[in-house]
Amino acid sequence: MHLDPELAAALPAIPDLHIHDLAGARVRMAQLAARAEVPATEGLGIIDKSVRAADGASVPIRVCRPLDAAGPLPAVLLLHGGGFVMGSLESTTPQSVALCTGLPAVVVAVGYRLAPEHPYPAALRDSEAALRWIADAEGIDTARIGVYGMSAGGGLAAALALLMRDRGGPPIGFQLLDAPEVDDRLETPSARTFDDTPLWNRADAELSWRHYLAGCDGQVPAYAAPARADDLSGLPPAYVSVYENDPLRDEGIAYASALLRAGVSVELHLFPGTFHRSAIIAGAQVSRRQAAETHVVLRRALYPEASGQ
Repeated sequence: MHLDPELAAALPAIPDLHIHDLAGARVRMAQLAARAEVPATEGLGIIDKSVRAADGASVPIRVCRPLDAAGPLPAVLLLHGGGFVMGSLESTTPQSVALCTGLPAVVVAVGYRLAPEHPYPAALRDSEAALRWIADAEGIDTARIGVYGMSAGGGLAAALALLMRDRGGPPIGFQLLDAPEVDDRLETPSARTFDDTPLWNRADAELSWRHYLAGCDGQVPAYAAPARADDLSGLPPAYVSVYENDPLRDEGIAYASALLRAGVSVELHLFPGTFHRSAIIAGAQVSRRQAAETHVVLRRALYPEASGQ
């Protein structure tokens, strides 16, 4: 592997997040989230609410809203990573606060249900419920709704865009897919090669999909694994970021290419020397560059007039 020197130096301090011991990985991820530095929250309103999914489940969401920004504001639906099996609202708070302040926008994070206790389609239903809440909320410009998902959250964001296209909305104006987990077949070169990478490897990906697709009986729909979709036309513009040393790298590249072939506007960025979840090493230069670009990309998408588009 070609690892960025700053990332390589920080690796010994990062806890083991491989999911062969799922209970332990969940605890360690929660501890990591609890230690994360949260930007200043002055001028923001942060409230926890619950919305109702189509199957009746109560879904927790965390709404971060600028208090002094003139509305109606754009909104970002934020879907955390964790291989469909771990992660929480708490893990999204630093990003929610940074995006809410920096864009500005209303940021809604979703505490979607996790596999294996709740396999597909539970997480997608929860994400849809949060999106529908955004579309009905006061002070939000429904023409400027973006979805931003990381890893499994990127897969959910891509699936939600497909689902809303097919159901006629609520409309999604932009999708930001960060190392999206979109292909359960794991047949790409990176999926075959990276079996010993930090924090996430092929074995993790295999187990992640096994848990998430447990209720599919071998018939995997595109709403579960978007790379299986036959038709990607009519989807919102996308920004796809991938990590060099990541089993998910090539499926993200392939999905971006498939979107392009379908006539969807796409920007694709591979960050060199990185690995899956390496952005949690927030002080590294490459992580800071990625975070800055995320803000630029979302602001350009949600404030097109200001960016000259």
